[in-house]
Amino acid sequence: MKSVIIDKTIDKVNDECGVFGFYRNNDDLDIVSITQDALYGLQHRGQTSAGMTIINDGLPSSVKDLGIVSSVFTDKSLSTLPQGKISVGHVRYTSSEYLDRAATQPLVMSCREGVMALANNGAITNFCEIRNNLEKDGAIFQSNSHAEIISYTIASEIINSKAIEEAVLKAMDKLKGAYSIVLGTRDKLIGARDPHGFRPLCIGKLKDSYVITSESCVLDSIGATFIRDVEPGEVVVVDKNSICSYSCSKKKRTSLCLFEFVYVARPDSVIDNVTVHLARRKAGEILYKEHPVEADIVCGVPDSGLIAAQGFSTASGIPFMTAFIKNKYIGRTYKGVNDKKSRRLLKTRLNVLKTAVKGKRVVIIDDSIVRGSTSAHIVKLMRDAGAKEVHMRICSPPIVYPCYFGIDFPDKSHMISNNLSLNELKEQINADSLGFISIDGLHKTAEECNIGLCDGCFSGHYQADEPKKIYVDKFANKIKEF
Repeated sequence: MKSVIIDKTIDKVNDECGVFGFYRNNDDLDIVSITQDALYGLQHRGQTSAGMTIINDGLPSSVKDLGIVSSVFTDKSLSTLPQGKISVGHVRYTSSEYLDRAATQPLVMSCREGVMALANNGAITNFCEIRNNLEKDGAIFQSNSHAEIISYTIASEIINSKAIEEAVLKAMDKLKGAYSIVLGTRDKLIGARDPHGFRPLCIGKLKDSYVITSESCVLDSIGATFIRDVEPGEVVVVDKNSICSYSCSKKKRTSLCLFEFVYVARPDSVIDNVTVHLARRKAGEILYKEHPVEADIVCGVPDSGLIAAQGFSTASGIPFMTAFIKNKYIGRTYKGVNDKKSRRLLKTRLNVLKTAVKGKRVVIIDDSIVRGSTSAHIVKLMRDAGAKEVHMRICSPPIVYPCYFGIDFPDKSHMISNNLSLNELKEQINADSLGFISIDGLHKTAEECNIGLCDGCFSGHYQADEPKKIYVDKFANKIKEF
């Protein structure tokens, strides 16, 4: 029996997935190339696996594998895909501790209504309950993925439904937690967002064709026009004749994840009326108001800390400088990488411009602190480069609770802010001062948001039911509660 709690060596937050769907009404559009370009635009949301499924005359053709978009979608692999009517695309993050090749999406299934290709972003909190009930009815699972649970739940509702969208709505009444899904069938493209709206989902248009995807930055990258966000609890259905909207029966208090604005989303995205770039800039301004400091320069840790550092600079009058150079060709490391290699990868991921910081009082802006190891390394890099003083400012409050809704945080016991006071943490990372934005301050960065916001990982107050702890019995391929 193996706990599913993931222990990683790198002190960073990881989102689970990005989704994309396309309904082609223009024969001159290359649906395969468009889907590939869109997944490049979503690469920041997951680098473990990538996949796309093209549905042509009701028949699915897929290319998917472990790896980043450029390694999975080669000219050779894409040449096998037809120019179909509907595409579904997906990028995923997961830890190597829980790497399940069978969970690579889109997940393709055959059911009474024909083919279904599904991609999901989020986490189902009543996973065990639903899976156990389905297994009692004879369901056989190939993976431990939440996408498979969603697919089976939809398929089980089809027999008593007049149309696939009715089955999706019925499934949403059973599913708890976070999910933003894109579903392709033989003749429809469907997008659905959970009633809380934990994860983003939006609609766009390219000529007479339609897009449903995680972030609006994707629409810009493929030349599409943003129409609007999918509302919490909404199902959007595109077919050859129209685009229709339906609402599920369960109305919940909305709670978009605040960490989308801190770290996850791309800065050129607009999510539920909030421009991510402006939210991060405002975070830097609020950080200075809450934790002022005298210094010579302010810099950001690439990439998400850079915009906040500019805001901090504007509010404080302290000059903004580029002090860190990031090696973008080094990926994430996971448990299973030995400590020596982990330290080496940390050392080569970032470098400091010594001429910019030597003899100066430096403010470093970063998005978060989870374990503290990366922050300690960053401070050491700065001191080794000759900085006179090093002050850390963090664009999120202390992370002290787990996320159950699609962000991969470690267990509470491994979150450094649960184990050390602010002063002890400052000493641990060897900074001259340390300040986190307040929860109220973080909410102010997204005050234009037109739905509610979730701050559960900071406050412990969740707007949805928390799941029971589960373990994986690898020999029986079972997931059980305890």
